[in-house]
Amino acid sequence: MIATDPGAFRKKFRKMADNPFAFYRGAACLFYRDMATAEDRWADERTSRIWIQADLHAENFGTYMDSAGQFVFDVNDFDEAYVGSFTWDIKRFCASIALLARRKAVSDADIEALIETYVRSYVRMVRAFHDGSRDEQDFKLHLRNTDGPVHDVLLDARMNTRIELLAANTMVENYERRFRPGKGVRMVGEEERALVLDAFTRYLDTIPEHKRFGSITYGVKDIVGRKGFGIGSAGLPAYNILVEGHTEALENDVILSMKQGNVAAPSRIVHDDRIRTYFEHHGHRTAVSQRALQAHADPWLGYTEINGEGYIVSELSPYVSDLDWSDLTEPQEMQPVIEYLGQATAGMHCVSDADSDQSLVEFQSEEAIMAVIGSHEDEFVRDMVDFGQTYARRTRQDHELFVDAFRNGEIPGLERSTPVI
Repeated sequence: MIATDPGAFRKKFRKMADNPFAFYRGAACLFYRDMATAEDRWADERTSRIWIQADLHAENFGTYMDSAGQFVFDVNDFDEAYVGSFTWDIKRFCASIALLARRKAVSDADIEALIETYVRSYVRMVRAFHDGSRDEQDFKLHLRNTDGPVHDVLLDARMNTRIELLAANTMVENYERRFRPGKGVRMVGEEERALVLDAFTRYLDTIPEHKRFGSITYGVKDIVGRKGFGIGSAGLPAYNILVEGHTEALENDVILSMKQGNVAAPSRIVHDDRIRTYFEHHGHRTAVSQRALQAHADPWLGYTEINGEGYIVSELSPYVSDLDWSDLTEPQEMQPVIEYLGQATAGMHCVSDADSDQSLVEFQSEEAIMAVIGSHEDEFVRDMVDFGQTYARRTRQDHELFVDAFRNGEIPGLERSTPVI
């Protein structure tokens, strides 16, 4: 993988080298290698086979506009999503909080309290789904049932406009819109454009029928190549596709991202042929997983294939705002936010999109989770708190080893460059 684009991986590793939390974000594969040999008393035949986001950390939450037109705060990255133990999501998040909070010089006692807040919030919400006191289909975090920083990020998203997104990425010439040349944008030739258009046509068939828009929508106006974005997508090819929106008005144009799917980290340790053969490719897996994990999923969500490789397609939405932790410096400021994140995690595990037609998990997740936790909530919380703190310490050690290996040219494919003289 590194050999396909050493420059992209060098840039990714520079970001990971910055601090242990950044390293942790980019090292999901290492986390799952450790999970492969770890004992898990909470994983049984059912709870080890639940839809999981699989890269759950403190910075993978934010806003989107759902298929009902409502601003929602939820998990917002499904590139690693798979079927596995529900505890993997919780453990990965707990360790991320320990790493993030330590960077803010939060004490060990306060870090433990923050992790406990998250886990108890999660269990409380799963229990509410299980006993029927909370309606799964109506569950979502939105402007009218949140406050504090989570409410603020929803308000920020509400101030975004499609016009601003289009202005930043496109231009209008001769009364028609096209992509603007710029950093990270690559013009495509006729042959490559034809490949992408063919893939786009096949993608349209993967949109659930009742989420499809009117006849003029989806007309392709322009295509550009992109490199994979984010720490986890280094080296993966991608395209931005400009299409006609709901009307012919230029301000309604929509930008779609068509990105090659990556190998899901947990798929390397979940040895189950039924799961492995269920997916056509990694793009299909990502789309199916997102619909299984996210209520009211993106109406543009779908998948396709180019030259035998799976691609995930979704809207490059103007209404995405990530939760910003920079101003959350004190434990008492972080605590109510983490309470919401516990609820969002529970919702993700227990609530699917109405168009999720998956058949891998055919039982109620909340019933399976409550069956293993039962009256042992305190023990479950203690296990997750201990794991979060212990694994954060291990990650800090691994980060130091990684930095030394990287800077001294000991990572195959990224050998040390010629010294500057």
